[in-house]
Amino acid sequence: MVGGLALLRSARVSLRCRLAQVPLVRRLAPCAAPSAFAGFRFPPEIIVLAVRWYLRFGLSYRDVEELLAERGIEVDHVTVYRWVQRFTPLLIDVARPCRHCPGDRWFVDETYVRVAGRWVYLYRAIDQFGQVIDVLVSEKRDMAATRRFFTRALKHGPRPTEVITDRAPAYPRVLDELLPAACHVMEQYANNSIEADHGRLKARLRPMRGLKRLRSARVISTGHAFIQNLRRGHYELGVDTDPKRQLPAAFTELAAAI
Repeated sequence: MVGGLALLRSARVSLRCRLAQVPLVRRLAPCAAPSAFAGFRFPPEIIVLAVRWYLRFGLSYRDVEELLAERGIEVDHVTVYRWVQRFTPLLIDVARPCRHCPGDRWFVDETYVRVAGRWVYLYRAIDQFGQVIDVLVSEKRDMAATRRFFTRALKHGPRPTEVITDRAPAYPRVLDELLPAACHVMEQYANNSIEADHGRLKARLRPMRGLKRLRSARVISTGHAFIQNLRRGHYELGVDTDPKRQLPAAFTELAAAI
């Protein structure tokens, strides 16, 4: 079992989980199956470093290739791309038991991302603590996509008591169906938190030469949310290290678990 992950602070549990009245211990599951890095030419440390750099900073795949070359590691940018596509979902999955439960106030909105020359919709939700609850890439902005997004988001923890959205007509109908007890707020400027958070994702997408596939858009958007949540302290990972070293420590723990 990977490293000793600390007990969740009782105050945070009472505010953000509402699932029990006792402290919770969340640990990474041991890697019983063969490592996901088996068969790769490069060691896990190099692969995880490249993935972390790409998700954390506004770098292109060629930028990561150049940074690794400066350290004597010759890797093609296409290989870096394949690492990101393969290992980002694995890292997110293995970190899930260590993630904090979302808060009870959700800010939900959708933005646009260009994929293969056409615009697609990116649904995102954050809570009052700044945790990105979920992300969904959809080719359409309709009732089905909105319902699918909320159905997925509700799997991450307790139901919210308040949901803040814009005035898109699909939101009231879906919320009445899935969250009838929640207070739905559509006041002007109430959704500024999620609007500002979109900007951080757009800043990450800007250095790229466009997204070619929907799968890439899904991996990058969820990977960016994962890194953002790690940096904001929404995972019990790397908590015993210096805050400046918390992100590398968290990825080291995750690499050992996959």
